[in-house]
Amino acid sequence: MARPRSTAVPFDDAVATTRTGDLWIFRGGTVADRAIQTASNAPVNHVGMALVLDDLPPLMWHAELGRSLRDQWTGDHHRGVQLHDLAEAVMTWQVRYGQRAWLRQLDPAAGAAEEDAALRVVARLDGVSFPSTVRLGWRWLRGRDAHLTRRSREAKGLRPEDAYCAEVVAATLEEMGVLRPDVPTNWYDPGRFWSGDSLPLAEGRRYGAEVEVAPPA
Repeated sequence: MARPRSTAVPFDDAVATTRTGDLWIFRGGTVADRAIQTASNAPVNHVGMALVLDDLPPLMWHAELGRSLRDQWTGDHHRGVQLHDLAEAVMTWQVRYGQRAWLRQLDPAAGAAEEDAALRVVARLDGVSFPSTVRLGWRWLRGRDAHLTRRSREAKGLRPEDAYCAEVVAATLEEMGVLRPDVPTNWYDPGRFWSGDSLPLAEGRRYGAEVEVAPPA
């Protein structure tokens, strides 16, 4: 399931080569991490998406409960949906949270139109709250039933009350045209973005296999 640590790419190399739309996937061993993995029958518990724009440092677009890092979009510290410096975010998840990290790269690489689409989602979702544990579990369970969760055309593009990490990544990739809008965003969990699962990718799009990223020295 996971590559041995001896084959992990150096932290700095992974950060330097990441591109917009690449997936960063994490797995931890805490009780909360294991609960998410068990509930979703997935080997991982968190996913974020890289956003790499012009001469800015690589950014991480995701949702989490913590607020220790400065949000690069708003300039403040808050919980929920956030845009972080990617190196700082990955370091926090690896060192402070004790998580293993993997990188999956999008092929072909995103272009200017896809990056503009991603920024529109950032403008709409940044600052949205992270759902409570109960609400998160309920929404994920509803996501298993397409009849209960079929999304109306009118609701698409609105700012939700809350969102968890996989929903944020899925909504962004849909807007970018990387994912087809075949399923509601709460159908996704972090494990959907692991190579052992399947994603409704648009024609001509693919993700490479996971490459484990070594923790920073």
